[in-house]
Parts: sequence; C-alpha cells; structure tokens
Amino acid sequence: MAENEWLSKDFYKVLGVSKDATEAEITKAYRKLARKYHPDLNKTKEAEEKFKDISEAYDVLSNKENRQKYDAIRQFGMGGARFAGGSGQGGFDAGAFSDIFGSMFGGGAGMGGNGSRIRFQTSGGGNPNFDDIFSMFGGGAGGPGAGGRQYERRSAGYEQPRPEDGEDRNSKIRLTFRQAVKGATVSLSAGGKKFKTHIPAGVHDGQKIRLAGKGKPGSNGGKNGDLYLHITVAEDPKFTLRGRDIVMPLPITVSQAVNGAKVTATDIDGNEIVFKVPAGSSSGAEVRISGKGVVNPHENGDLVGRVEIHVPERPNLVAKHAAKEFDKACGDFADELARER
Repeated sequence: MAENEWLSKDFYKVLGVSKDATEAEITKAYRKLARKYHPDLNKTKEAEEKFKDISEAYDVLSNKENRQKYDAIRQFGMGGARFAGGSGQGGFDAGAFSDIFGSMFGGGAGMGGNGSRIRFQTSGGGNPNFDDIFSMFGGGAGGPGAGGRQYERRSAGYEQPRPEDGEDRNSKIRLTFRQAVKGATVSLSAGGKKFKTHIPAGVHDGQKIRLAGKGKPGSNGGKNGDLYLHITVAEDPKFTLRGRDIVMPLPITVSQAVNGAKVTATDIDGNEIVFKVPAGSSSGAEVRISGKGVVNPHENGDLVGRVEIHVPERPNLVAKHAAKEFDKACGDFADELARER
C-alpha cells in the first residue's frame, strides 16, 4: 500500500487493537480475524474485502519500520489532513495542512493563489515519497517564501522504550535440621504475592538459593528479577551435616572397641540401624552405612557413626582392677600413648 494512503486508513481500528499494542497482540488479533474472514472459509464478497483490509493493516503494523513511519504520518496529519495526487505534475494536495505549512513557510507565501495548495515535485512524476517530503524539513532545503530558513527534521515515529529487567529481592528462611536434610516445600511471600517452592535436600546453613523470576517485575518487556533465599538451619543435638553425609555420634564400650561389635543406633527418621564397629576401634574412628545420608539424584550420601569410647563415671573396684589388668595385657601400649602425648 502506498504511504500517501495511510492517512485514510486506521489500521489499529481494522485489527481492533490499541495504538500501544505489542507485536504479540497485533499478531493474535490478525490471526483471529483471518480465521473469520479468510476467503477459503468465508465465501462472501464482504469477507473478501475485509480480509484484504486486515492483511494490509497487519503488513504495516507487524513491520517495526513501517509501523513507525505509519505512526509518524498519522501523527503529522492529525486534524483531517488529506494527501492526494496533483494534476499531472506529481504534486499532492495538503489543503488541511495549510496552517502548519503556512507557519513553516512564512504565512502562506508560495502556496498557490489562495495559500491552501502546496506542490512537491518528483523527478519521475506520480505521488511523492513521504521520506522525501519529511526530508525537506531538514538537510538545508528552505521552503518557498521561507527566506532561506532551515528547519530541523523531527521524527514523529514512536520509539519503543527499552526493556528494563526487574531488581533482585532477598529473603530469609529458617529450616529445621530434618527439613534441610530431607528437603521441604515451603510457603513464601514476595511483592505481596504468596507462592510455594521446594527446598532441595541437603541445603546447608548460610547457603543461598536463587529463585528465578521471583524478584521485582521488569518493565517494557524486561524480565523479572530473581529472589535470593538465605538459608538458616537450626542445630540438631545429635546429627550434623557434612556435604551429603549425615554424621552422628556412636558411643560404645571399651569391650566393643577392643573386640569389635554390631552396634544398634537410631537414625534421623527414628528407625533402628546397625553399625559394624571393627575390632581395635578408637574414639574418633568413623564407620559408615552407605546410601543412608542425603538423597541426591546423582549419588546419595552416607550415614556416618563417629566412635566415642565411654567408661562409667563411677567404676567399681572390679572394673578398675580389670582395667589395670587390661593395660598390662596390652604390653607397651600405655607407654606408647604417653610418648604421643
């Protein structure tokens, strides 16, 4: 469609969208109307004409450059201006712009007998190109009767504001030790909106979790910011977390340490589990049950029992005597320990 016909066409109205409609909204409106008026689906003459109109409107508004030029022309011609071909000279009638052009070119001088017609000559005849018309207001070309004054060309096209991403938010949450080990679904609130999110198993105290898109909203099509969730994990009197391993104390007797033993304990779920303590274990030694730690998609952690050899707070005479005999039976072991100290 020729640009000099754009003033008489309201493409936004044809598609039924607002002047600030997004590209997606324009495409959606076009597809909806095309399904209704396409000649293959609607055989009436009215539908055929309507389909041509919506196709023309979509061709212009879906192209960013054409849409800017269309908006510029429509804005420039507000107030009922009409452009039409001149009589054999390739000019056009801008009668409705007489006031505008009159102010530009010195009160109507050079605008014809009554000051209401302006002619723009083209090299090859026919209707002038609007880019050429608008370029007359810049580039140094003075209008007739303008006294050689130059006018700065100002683009009337609408420039899309740049997308701006939203800012990030920060929030805190406190978990029980079991929630940190097992993972948990928690309720959060950001920007006045409540939502739920899943905390993965094995998070640590002081860790930060990024929740994409849960920050402040972006503007002009920019993406939302992120929410950074700062984790605090409550201490447990019995269990600690080391990587993906759950570590727990494993108290045993001197006899169990010396001879080795199967020691029953209770895990974080309250279930009984059995550690196999090898003979000759000392306090601080660790025994493991494979796969009983943090559940991980790649590899589970272990449950680790840290050996603690305990003795009675008030041993009787028999126990004391037996302990001395035990030291004697161990030969130089007591002396070796003394040298290490």
